[in-house]
Amino acid sequence: MERCCRTCMPCLARLWNCIWPEQHYSPRAEPEEPAEIRTVAGDLRVPEPKRRPAQLYAALFDFEARSEEELTVKEGDKLSVIEKRGDYVLAKKLTGSLESGLVPASYVTLLKDEFAKYKWYYGNINRQKAEKLLLAQQNKSGSFLVRISESNSDEYTLSVRNESKVLHFRIQRSSIGSYYVSYKISFATLDELVGYYQKNYKSLGVPLVLPCAQQRELYDMEPWEQPREDFTLHKKLGQGHFGEVWEAVWTTEKKRVAIKMLKQEDTRQDEFVKEVQALKSLHHPKLIQLLALCSRGEPVYIVTELMTKGSLKNYLESPEGQLLILAHLIYMASQVAEGMAYLEDRSIVHRDLAARNILVGDNLVCKVADFGLARIIKDSVYTASRSTKIPVRWTAPEAALHQRFSVKSDVWSFGVLLYEIMTKGKMPYDGKTNKEVLELLTSGYRLPCPGRCPSDVYRIMKECWNSESAKRPSFHDLHSRLNQMYSSLYYNTVQV
Repeated sequence: MERCCRTCMPCLARLWNCIWPEQHYSPRAEPEEPAEIRTVAGDLRVPEPKRRPAQLYAALFDFEARSEEELTVKEGDKLSVIEKRGDYVLAKKLTGSLESGLVPASYVTLLKDEFAKYKWYYGNINRQKAEKLLLAQQNKSGSFLVRISESNSDEYTLSVRNESKVLHFRIQRSSIGSYYVSYKISFATLDELVGYYQKNYKSLGVPLVLPCAQQRELYDMEPWEQPREDFTLHKKLGQGHFGEVWEAVWTTEKKRVAIKMLKQEDTRQDEFVKEVQALKSLHHPKLIQLLALCSRGEPVYIVTELMTKGSLKNYLESPEGQLLILAHLIYMASQVAEGMAYLEDRSIVHRDLAARNILVGDNLVCKVADFGLARIIKDSVYTASRSTKIPVRWTAPEAALHQRFSVKSDVWSFGVLLYEIMTKGKMPYDGKTNKEVLELLTSGYRLPCPGRCPSDVYRIMKECWNSESAKRPSFHDLHSRLNQMYSSLYYNTVQV
C-alpha cells in the first residue's frame, strides 16, 4: 500500500473497516489468545470495544400491563433495564418470552451478581492457576470452577478437569446481560448456566460433577513471604516516589516479575502489614496483581506481575507511543477508569494516580499500579514540605493543602492523567513550581485543552477538576463515557 497522509479519511476508514472480522463461538474449549490485527498506527493490537451488558434487575412485585406499551412481570422475574422514562423503566425479560415494555421504576431493583457465595467461583485467577488447582490430587475428572476471563473482564471462563487435562470454555455476555457458552441458549445468571450444564453435560462434551475441592480460602492464604534469594534482579526499570523498580526472575517459579524496592526506614511498619493484607485481597484485570513479598531484611521487595512495556508515562513518550491515534488513547484511559471504579467500590484511595503509576503490557493493556502504597510510606516522606514529594501537579487542592484524600481527589488526578494521555506524556503545568501550581489552582486556573484534543474529552477533564469534590464524576461514569467514545471511534472512525 502506498504511504498516505495520516489524516486521509478514505484510507483511515478502509483500514478501520477491516480491523476485526465478525467472530462466532461454538460451545467448545476456546483458547484465550487475542486475535492479531493491524491499525493505522502500525502493528499495535487493540481489541474490539466491549459491548457492555445491561445491569441485571429483578421485579419486586407482580405488575399487570394496562396497555400495549407496558410489560407484565411477576415477582422475581429477571430483567434488563434499557433506559429510565420518568417514573417508569423500559425493561426486557431475560427468560421466557423475552418481551420488553414499561414497568414502574419502584417495582424493580438492581441485582448485584454475588458469585462469591458459590463454591465453584474462584474470581480472578489465571488459566495456569486454574489448571494447577483442578489437577491437584484431591480433584477427580469432572471437577470444575468458574473464573474471570483473562482477555475480557466482563466475561468468565468455565474450567473443567477431563481425566488428566483441563478444558476451558468461554462464558460470554449478551448485549442484554445474559450469560451463554453457546449462542443457542442463554441464562440470566451464572448459577443458572452452571446448573444447566451440570444436568446437560453432553452439550459441553465433559461432565460437571463437583466444584473444585481445594478451598479458596486456603489457596488465598498461600504464604506471600518468599526468600529473597528466589529472585534474581535483571535490570532497573525506573525510580519513583516510593523507590526503585526492577525487572527480575522468580527462579523457583521460572517467570519474569517486577520488584518494587522500599527502604524500611521509609515505611510505616504499623501500616505495612495491614495495607499489604488489603492489597492481597484485590483482584481485577485492570489492577497490577501482587505476587509475593520479601519483608525480612533490607530493602523490602514487593513482587508483582511484569508489564512488558513499562509505565504509561514512558510508553507515551516512546516512538511507538508517539504513533498512537485518538482511539488508542481513549481505550487506554477507559481501562484506567475501569480499574479505578473497582477501587472506588471498595472505598480505596490511590493518592498517586498518574501516568507513571499505570503500567502497559502487550495489546495496549493498561493496569493501575501502586494503589494504596502511599498509606504505608512515612508522613515525613509523603508530605508537602519544601522538598515536597507529594505529587502536587496531580493532586486535588483539598488533598494538597489539607491532606483530605478521597476517591474524589483520585478523580481529580484522573483528569490530569487524561491530560498526560492526550498530550502523549507532556508534564502538567510545565515550567511552573509546585507552589505556583497551587496558587494557580486556588485562583480557579485549569490546564488548557491540549492540541487536537476533542472537546468532549476536555469537558471530562474539567469535570474532574471541579473545585467542589462532590460534583466530580464517579469512575464508573468516567469508564462508561470513555468506553462509548472508544466504540464510536472504533466503529465509525469519526472524531468525538
